Amino acid sequence: MAERLNAADMASLDAARRAQLIRDTDDEDIEAVLADWTYWARDEQRPPPGDWRIWLLMAGRGFGKTRSGAEWVRGIAEADGRARIALVGATMAEARQVMVEGDSGLLAIAPASTRPLWEPSQRRLRWPGGAVARLFAASEPEGLRGPQHSHAWCDEIAKWPYGVETWDNLAMGLRLGERPRIVATTTPRPVPLVRMLVARDDVAVTGGRTEDNREHLAADFLDAMAATYAGTRLGRQELGGELIEEAEGALWTRDLIERCRVRQAPDRSRVVVGVDPPAGAGAASDACGIVVVALGADGIGYVLEDASVQGLGPEGWARAVSLAAERHDADRVIAEANNGGAMVESVLRAASATLPVKLVHASRGKSARAEPVAVLYETGRVRHVGGFPALEDEMAGMLLDGSYVGPGRSPDRTDALVWAVHALLLKGSGRPGLRAL
Repeated sequence: MAERLNAADMASLDAARRAQLIRDTDDEDIEAVLADWTYWARDEQRPPPGDWRIWLLMAGRGFGKTRSGAEWVRGIAEADGRARIALVGATMAEARQVMVEGDSGLLAIAPASTRPLWEPSQRRLRWPGGAVARLFAASEPEGLRGPQHSHAWCDEIAKWPYGVETWDNLAMGLRLGERPRIVATTTPRPVPLVRMLVARDDVAVTGGRTEDNREHLAADFLDAMAATYAGTRLGRQELGGELIEEAEGALWTRDLIERCRVRQAPDRSRVVVGVDPPAGAGAASDACGIVVVALGADGIGYVLEDASVQGLGPEGWARAVSLAAERHDADRVIAEANNGGAMVESVLRAASATLPVKLVHASRGKSARAEPVAVLYETGRVRHVGGFPALEDEMAGMLLDGSYVGPGRSPDRTDALVWAVHALLLKGSGRPGLRAL
């Protein structure tokens, strides 16, 4: 006869014994046991004590932030049939794919008896007891102007475009029920919204490391992360869950990037795709930086897309360049030729025979090339149409002294951006470090 345990008993067992019991126990019994978050949550995944209005959970990747946020929402929805909950992600796609449909999302964690009805066309979840949750995107902050809520779960707020504006619109509509509350889950990055929340006295801030969730993560992954990132600035942020302030001497500060963000670009006179090809191929190679920039009719450069790819061979990244150029009807592709100039041009031509390619050669380092572009940002000559977290993390990691403290071994996305902006706004300026082939 199969052994039966309650959640408290099973949670006290080691992983091997627990796995054996899951295999030997009836499916219905196991579902009830695994759905009892009271016993499975680690202490650092639980809501903090006290009568807080905002809980900010900042932790490393793989910590279990999504599960924590989803379980908090589930607890509210199952206990209060009047709850009206906002689910806010960086984009609508991320809100749906992570917060609702993901492995640790609201549908996956719910037992059959209380699973909400998912109405994707309405961007809405309905629980059997009457609670309702709706999806919103930080890329569309005006969508939160007007709706009223009693609770909100905000995911990956450090990635939000228009972060402060989105938060303000949400907060002004959080006026239903007796105790309106917000839970924000994120990997820490020193963007204006995160820094604002950390500084507030009414925000309960908790955190944790990737390592804290070791039992549910592959040992090979943890070993690889430790070997690659232990002691680095990126490792402290992405794995250790530390909020690390701006790097001293950064060419681009987070505040500067935020000031340059807009909703849309005006009519365009030219569009270029900047490309920084990788020297190698395969999963361990550097990314191929692919950034699309338009010159507006107002004379300002507008960053339209970061289409960078990683782990692809020459045919793969050349195809990504071709597709980006096609999406934006680009006038020209500007590609760095330092690593195999003839090969770079040939693979791009092979991807699209009509692709207008111009090769450029770097005679100075990345930071020296980037410096005049950073000046254009400071004078309001370049804008970001929306948010580009990976690109912006690289930009914030480039320092005036030529060093780089951002993600990855090299700021490939930023280099692609620099080539594109130079072609549109600095051509013929006499700036050093750039020479057309």
